[in-house]
Amino acid sequence: MKYTTRQSAILLLSDGTIFHGKSIGISGKTFGEVCFNTGMTGYQEIFTDPSYFGQIMVATNPHIGNYGVNDLEVESDSIKIAGLVCKNFSFNYSREGASGSLEDYFAKQNLICISDVDTRALVSYIRDNGAMNAVICTDGTSIEDLKKELANVPNMEGLELASKVSTTEPYFVGDENATYKISALDLGIKKNILRNLAKRDCYIKVFPYNSTYEDLNSFTPDGFFLSNGPGDPDPLFGAIEVAKKILAEDKPLFGICLGHQVIALANGVQTYKMFNGHRGINHPVKNLITGKGEITSQNHGFAVNKEQLDNHPDLEITHLHLNDETVAGMRMKNKNCFSVQYHPEASPGPHDSSYLFDQFVENIKLATAKTM
Repeated sequence: MKYTTRQSAILLLSDGTIFHGKSIGISGKTFGEVCFNTGMTGYQEIFTDPSYFGQIMVATNPHIGNYGVNDLEVESDSIKIAGLVCKNFSFNYSREGASGSLEDYFAKQNLICISDVDTRALVSYIRDNGAMNAVICTDGTSIEDLKKELANVPNMEGLELASKVSTTEPYFVGDENATYKISALDLGIKKNILRNLAKRDCYIKVFPYNSTYEDLNSFTPDGFFLSNGPGDPDPLFGAIEVAKKILAEDKPLFGICLGHQVIALANGVQTYKMFNGHRGINHPVKNLITGKGEITSQNHGFAVNKEQLDNHPDLEITHLHLNDETVAGMRMKNKNCFSVQYHPEASPGPHDSSYLFDQFVENIKLATAKTM
């Protein structure tokens, strides 16, 4: 193997802390909120997940790129993370089903990456000091100039990002002759969510983030879905209004992650930015209805206020995160509505929670039977 010299690179945090490493060969700089994911596999699905838009991803798995990329293992049409920080970047890969290297994949989309970083020290620092903005620089820009640029990067709290990743035009997924029709509001929807709905005899029309209830209802759907996505849910006034109108009509409604938070806000329950979010594929959740535990795939930096939810007369907590007892799921007592703060479609991750899609379809069946 030929030895190559790689350019020095840095990760500068907004509090002035610097971590040193090497560039993988793509020159430039990129800004975003630094966060970490504890998943051992599924890096391509993570990199293309729209919920990660605007975030610099730290991979806790020491080897990234070792199994290359596959054109089928994407959750959107492009890489959505702002940049990558890792320990060992594999320029060579080994997997029969790979369609190319991660290096080439990043180069085609100009994704800035810093490797050879002490990621254990970095993750420990983020855990102690909280998520914060950062910049990866691989082009030699001075520290003082980087600090000035970094100071102008907006904080994630209060930031609306769904508009950056949502579709601009409605589109359809599934068999048009399917039994059930779903209107989905795209706040940053993952492809595997749509696949899970389609394989359950659903035909889905996906609408842009700024669509109205009237837009979604024009499809005459049997149920409504509010998707995952990036950023703070508070500025999503249009989506919150859509949720209110769906609930007023008592139509079947299911929300995941950002959609879950939007449903809470539609009920007057506040959300908040977490000190450190949940990102990984091994998060333990307890289903309070069945008493069973689930290992879940999670990706969120905001959560629903548990105290307000406990005191709400029409809402009930259905799932709890066992690490910190944050709200992982809820349902309405008086409406055909439920939501979760994690990813039952996984990709990557375990399939413990895929039953939630069955539950949604069952809710639609019951609602349809009532109207017949």
